[in-house]
Amino acid sequence: MGSSPPPFLDIGKKAKDLLNKDYIFDHKFTLTMPSATGTEFVATGLKKDDFFFGDISTLYKGKNTIVDLKIDSRSSVSTKVTVKNLIPSAKAVISFNIPDHKSGKLDVQYVHPHATLNSSIGLNPTPLLDLSATIGSQTVCLGGEVGFDTASSTLTKYNAGIGINKPDYSAALILEDKGESLRAAYVHAVNPTTSFGAELIQRFSNYNNSFTIGSSHFLDSFTTVKTRISDSGKAGMVVQREWRPKSLITLSAEYDSKAVNSSPRLGLALALKP
Repeated sequence: MGSSPPPFLDIGKKAKDLLNKDYIFDHKFTLTMPSATGTEFVATGLKKDDFFFGDISTLYKGKNTIVDLKIDSRSSVSTKVTVKNLIPSAKAVISFNIPDHKSGKLDVQYVHPHATLNSSIGLNPTPLLDLSATIGSQTVCLGGEVGFDTASSTLTKYNAGIGINKPDYSAALILEDKGESLRAAYVHAVNPTTSFGAELIQRFSNYNNSFTIGSSHFLDSFTTVKTRISDSGKAGMVVQREWRPKSLITLSAEYDSKAVNSSPRLGLALALKP
């Protein structure tokens, strides 16, 4: 529903995307081949540290069901089945890996005009349980999440946050790491083509603060330039060009000014969709 609050994980997402999305410092490509039957063939490859990883997947999209079957270079098979409208305003996702018989997981999302609930449970004798919820609207929302390990009877996480989203700015304040860190994020759209963002993290355990600032600018309808710099001395840039519909080439670079004899990290990503 358009007025429903976003899931808890999406609180602060605009700042996270501006400062982190598309910063890839390896060689990566994605080839997507859709068909008229609703089936997509996707091949992905990634070269990292002189090793090449890849996977091939088949995605079937039905009216209320999506089936994603993926085989990676280590010969493991992962399957994800999404069922929409299981009950009104709810969807369920079942995922598992072969041959790992303990990897099964069930995720359920329920969307209400004033609340969004997400739950996850492992399909094994001692599962991990996750539950998150947000209340409010797309403009202002308040939420939290908890995780519980039934094997050790301990809480694996408990976080809370508040988010505000307006047409020209977005702000979020999140208490995370079991209350050990406070993260503040902000994005402001100066005009339709230029946005600036910042993220500040305060860690209560060691009184350490860190921050990252960045920007995003559309040079034209097909080219985006992003920049970021952090207090750690790292500066990065991304140039992304849509050279044909939904086909992107992305160049990334990062330089660490505090590293001795460091050289820039470079990355190239190519996404092809006929």
